[in-house]
Amino acid sequence: MQSYLARQPVLNRDKATVGYELLFRDGPNNCFPNVEDEQATNRLLADNFFTYNAAQVTAGKKAFVNFPHSSLIQRIPLMFSKQSFVIEVLESCEPNDELLEAVIELHQKGYTLALDDFVPHAVWNRFLPYIHIIKFDIRVTPIAKASFFIRHHKDKSNKLLFLAEKVETHEEFIDARDAGFDLFQGYFFSRPEMIQRKALTPSALTTLRLFQEISQTDVNFDKVESIIATDVSLSYKMLRHVNNMKSTQAKPVTSFKQALVYLGEERLRRFITFVATAHAMEKKPASLYSLSLQRAHLCERLGKQVTPAIAGNQAFLTGLFSLLDSILDQPIEELINLLPLSEEIKQALVNQTGQLGLILLLMEAYDTANWENVSRFSKELAINETSVADLYLESVKWTTLFEQQQQSN
Repeated sequence: MQSYLARQPVLNRDKATVGYELLFRDGPNNCFPNVEDEQATNRLLADNFFTYNAAQVTAGKKAFVNFPHSSLIQRIPLMFSKQSFVIEVLESCEPNDELLEAVIELHQKGYTLALDDFVPHAVWNRFLPYIHIIKFDIRVTPIAKASFFIRHHKDKSNKLLFLAEKVETHEEFIDARDAGFDLFQGYFFSRPEMIQRKALTPSALTTLRLFQEISQTDVNFDKVESIIATDVSLSYKMLRHVNNMKSTQAKPVTSFKQALVYLGEERLRRFITFVATAHAMEKKPASLYSLSLQRAHLCERLGKQVTPAIAGNQAFLTGLFSLLDSILDQPIEELINLLPLSEEIKQALVNQTGQLGLILLLMEAYDTANWENVSRFSKELAINETSVADLYLESVKWTTLFEQQQQSN
């Protein structure tokens, strides 16, 4: 399944790019999708802030992301680092007390907020002390009218920045700049640019099982851990998400148990609900996911056969993430560097070195029936070839049984 994204640069008065507005697309035609605002926002965030490093899309600059009323009331932005993006409050948001409370909380916690497609009205006045950027669509609010508002509010405060949207000619850029606008966006600079990548989505059945667990009064973290550990998508997203939330000085979270403890019940429920909502109707390449799960189990079992034995969690993660490049159509080194994995796991996945790397080479040889290499790598690992065959069949049966159990739940 593909993930589609459009981006349009935001420029300053010197025409230097300072950020990109990210726009969800549901196909390669670069047109606005026929989905609700909340689903569009959730999909964009899930595909580009959980799965990937959004800084790769924005070249390290600010991402401008639209948030509808419901997402702001649910405090969805709090799931992400305040350095990740500029929160654009959509023009369709009702300026009620609920929205004001959310805006104040986000402002107090250090998030950057913008009012999108702003049309001056008294009902928005109480929001302005908590806003950093005001965006005017100059097709709706002419530059002259916006200029009056800008002069009035720049006299009161120097902290507000003003962004002119839909700037289509050089003359409009000059007029907007002279009117006091600080930032600019529109076809004069660049049309939205399409970016297509492979989306990573959790199994609907896995999600359903997780929903059942988090619906309990007291969440059973052991059960949740066992479910997440067998889904490559959720495993990857959770470790990325938790480590993005933590301080850069803090020790990285490297296991599912640590991630669950760090999140706690409330944030765990929010994470699972969010990811499930974003991908409620999506499918995934079942064969690759099954093979990832099979490799995780086999890698864990083979890790116990070598001397000294490899920790089960480390071996399981190595096998689980060994096909990420095929699943996402992205270089494995880019994906793995986004996760706080041990150097041994990274070297195994990227360069097939070390004991874990040899185990991966052994598994690949067995998958392709390259019996000469099976014999070679078995000898290097000091593992009996008969044991490898037995463990391989055991992993195939274990994966099949697990999938049958999922389907019956």
